[in-house]
Amino acid sequence: MTQNLDERYGRTPAHRARMRLFAIVAAAGVAVVVVAWVLWVGLFSPNASLEAKDVGFGELTDTSIEIRWQLTAPAGADVSCAVKAVSEKHAVIGWRVVEVEPSQETTRLVRATLRTSEQAVGGSVHRCWLTGDAAAADAVLADLS
Repeated sequence: MTQNLDERYGRTPAHRARMRLFAIVAAAGVAVVVVAWVLWVGLFSPNASLEAKDVGFGELTDTSIEIRWQLTAPAGADVSCAVKAVSEKHAVIGWRVVEVEPSQETTRLVRATLRTSEQAVGGSVHRCWLTGDAAAADAVLADLS
């Protein structure tokens, strides 16, 4: 009786073998996708070794602010960074693209002074890119405008 019910509802050894094969193929497919993504993001991405972290800011006058950030970039690479100052209402009141001089150090502290249209209450680095990457520069300028 039990064997008839198993066959009736598809619980046969052949069905279990098909499901096991399907699970193995699906797991292999997921593994291939994960490995491809890791390679694409980690190794082939041009910005893989480029990182900017805000360190702080300091108000110089009512119409200027100094922004400080830590830049990690390949040694000797030409890098540009977009920095911005914000008002009390979180409006962008000053921004500038800073050309960072190439250095043999991969991690360094960078400072930039921005003129603002009113008193700033904060400032930060918006984004950094390798100078040879024109598409990234255009995207940053479009993002800030």
